[in-house]
Amino acid sequence: MESLVIIAIFVILMALGIPIGTSLGIAAIITILKFNLGIGMLGMNFSSGIGQFPLLAIPFFVLAGVILERAQLAAKISHFLELIVGKSVGGLAMVAVLTAMFWGAISGSGPATTAAVGLILIAPMIKHGYSKHFAAATVASSSDLSIVIPPSIAFIIYGNITSVSVSALFVAGIIPGLLTGLMMVLVAYVISRKRGYRGLEKRGTLKEILVAFKESIWAILAPVIILGGIYAGVFTPTEAAVVAVFYSLFVAIFIYHSISWRELVKILVDASVTSSVIMFIVVFAGIFSWAASVIGIIDKTAQFIVKISPNAFIMILMINLLLLGLGMILDAISISYLIMPILIPVLAAFKIDPLWYGVIFVAALAIGQATPPVGVNLFTAANLIDSDLDPIAKEAIPYVIGAVIALIIISFIPVLSTYLPIKAGLYSP
Repeated sequence: MESLVIIAIFVILMALGIPIGTSLGIAAIITILKFNLGIGMLGMNFSSGIGQFPLLAIPFFVLAGVILERAQLAAKISHFLELIVGKSVGGLAMVAVLTAMFWGAISGSGPATTAAVGLILIAPMIKHGYSKHFAAATVASSSDLSIVIPPSIAFIIYGNITSVSVSALFVAGIIPGLLTGLMMVLVAYVISRKRGYRGLEKRGTLKEILVAFKESIWAILAPVIILGGIYAGVFTPTEAAVVAVFYSLFVAIFIYHSISWRELVKILVDASVTSSVIMFIVVFAGIFSWAASVIGIIDKTAQFIVKISPNAFIMILMINLLLLGLGMILDAISISYLIMPILIPVLAAFKIDPLWYGVIFVAALAIGQATPPVGVNLFTAANLIDSDLDPIAKEAIPYVIGAVIALIIISFIPVLSTYLPIKAGLYSP
């Protein structure tokens, strides 16, 4: 009875168009009150939900991403890459994917990357004969990489729920992120070759390339400093987020002189709003998970899943299908808090490495950002070109297939995720 109540309320609220975070909170609170689960636990869950040291990294990484976006570093990276690919087949499409990979290693947010890269590259792609819907789909789909390539808000959330080292998760995401990016580049090339899409009129001269590299070096160094410091054990992910903020401020104010002190206030406001939305979902999704645990949904569901198949790989593939489905209707943070408490005992029962599965989990969630009806990257890209969602979603299908192939490879080859963390001494299976 209790299980039906909390699930029914959540589904009805979602169907009415209530925001996900609010739906989770209302469903949890009504369930707590109706079944006397202890209303006094709300305050404790609220404070413990956000009062955790690893979660401090989220607002700092968000702020660093906003600062670097306003400093126009994405434009400098894309210009450097454009000069290299020149008039190659699918040149601008591949530049969009590679720029999204670089930017994802700075912002950790799919919609933010879609906006930053889309504003720079969609117009040039259209100008050079690319379909505007293909251009938007390319940017939206490649921006999925933002939560696979570290630093990643999704990895921070996963580590916070499962107690897996966030540092290890960041490093674990590097090879799978590059693999998924390679699949995106391949898709962009194949489609561009079929349709005759090319890059710029000519490749840049060696002098032009070197000048562009010099101008973009500060952007290229950002992920190197952040991930290099974590890999070398110099600082934790939370400390790395603070370093990223100071680095971005230094670059924006003293190197490029691209933001004023007045603009800095607006940047702080924008970053605060974005962080507040994320933490709002974190808090109420956490309360929902606690209520679901108390009434027994998590244990019963975990036991049911374990009985479905004795094979760990079949189980992983089935859960991947579930995540891909949920990604069409829920955001990554909500899915993490709804599903991971159920999956933790399942992983233990099948003796699945939680670090390896963390990469699989986040890679599956990333695909949901470019699948309708709640593909946040698609909506962002659609706004950039003032278009309906459907034609962009259609163009995104090949990219989704490419990302799914990469997900299957990651799911069957654990060493792709575990090699670097073990090598760095950040993780011991």
